[in-house]
Amino acid sequence: MHRKKFALALHSRDVMVLALAAVIAGCERDESTPIAPRGTDVATASETRMDPATLTQGKKIFRFDTYGDETFWTDTLRMHEVIRTSVSPVTALSVGLKVDADALPPEIVAGIQNKTVDLNSPATTVALLKLGAVVGVVGTVEGNTLTRVGITCALCHSTVDNSFATGIGHRLDGWPNRDLNPGAIIALSPAVTPAQRAVYNSWGPGMYDPRFNIDGINMPVVIPPAFGLRHVKREIYTGDGVVSYWNAYVAITQMHGHGHFVDSRIGVDINNPPDLVSDKLEALRAYQFSIAAPEAPADDKAAAQRGRAVFNGVAKCASCHLGDALTDVNANRLHEPAEVGQNAAYAQRSATKLYRTTPLRGLWHPPQLQGPYFHDGSAPTLDAAVAHYEKLLGLTLTAQQRSDLVAYLKTL
Repeated sequence: MHRKKFALALHSRDVMVLALAAVIAGCERDESTPIAPRGTDVATASETRMDPATLTQGKKIFRFDTYGDETFWTDTLRMHEVIRTSVSPVTALSVGLKVDADALPPEIVAGIQNKTVDLNSPATTVALLKLGAVVGVVGTVEGNTLTRVGITCALCHSTVDNSFATGIGHRLDGWPNRDLNPGAIIALSPAVTPAQRAVYNSWGPGMYDPRFNIDGINMPVVIPPAFGLRHVKREIYTGDGVVSYWNAYVAITQMHGHGHFVDSRIGVDINNPPDLVSDKLEALRAYQFSIAAPEAPADDKAAAQRGRAVFNGVAKCASCHLGDALTDVNANRLHEPAEVGQNAAYAQRSATKLYRTTPLRGLWHPPQLQGPYFHDGSAPTLDAAVAHYEKLLGLTLTAQQRSDLVAYLKTL
């Protein structure tokens, strides 16, 4: 699979996205890295401070810091009004929001189990926000009234293990929330126009467009993971910059936190004082680097071993998926859209106009991770991703080779 990109990146930091992208890997500053908040130009991942105090701080930022974005989600979008009147836990779970079981006191756990806690009541959602139990959403509750609400990196770049119930369990930081429907959530706001609402409702679960509010073009991408980033030189699908570049971009331009983000390459200069982002980027990056990719589920080891030979041989995957990180972005390579058989339109919205070879990590881990792939989600399964490159490169793989290759990809 010469020059391929399985688009399980995610973040958006990123993810934050991404978030929203989600967001996310560190490297040296170079001529393509624009001026952005301080903390974005760390030399290498190995120079990032990984001491316990920094990691604890970064974990807290990742999970709970809104960068003051309540001024947007509350004062502009009025989401606190929507939540306290219309969003029950059942509704919240239906749009992919997750609940941290470890934040639930025993009486709430018992009430959910014996059905004395009303999961169809918005008041219960407010109570969960008061407990800090809704992953990636921070609420201020005065008495029993939700007065302010904001979002954090964890909204898009964390999920749960469903150990208590579907959508309720222990946090899985760094995992992309592919159940999350951010467009449908934003569309609930009474402040958006009908035209905007139509765009937001078109995205669907696991998809987010981190450029729509910048250029007005509707072209959502798959929410990427924020794990396994420590040895990846650049994150996001188009390789625009390092981890803290994207963290700052998302925090300020997408989450609408307070700070100043400038990148003349894409015509963005957003200044929303005071700066609540810059001095948090180092610790945030450190915590992201500490999140390892999940261990792959046990599967057919013999088939995976054969598939590794296909990956490194006839399928030509290893020509671009180089080294331990399985990406040639660490060798400073980016690729023309036609070279990888991807739509050029999304790349044209970026600083590079090119695509990065996606690092292959955590590709398949049901139920949280089982596709889609490529930046736009156009390959619903790993089988479809293999078929894409087989056709693009004019390869002729046997059915056994295809099956074995997919078995190997599931181990990454």
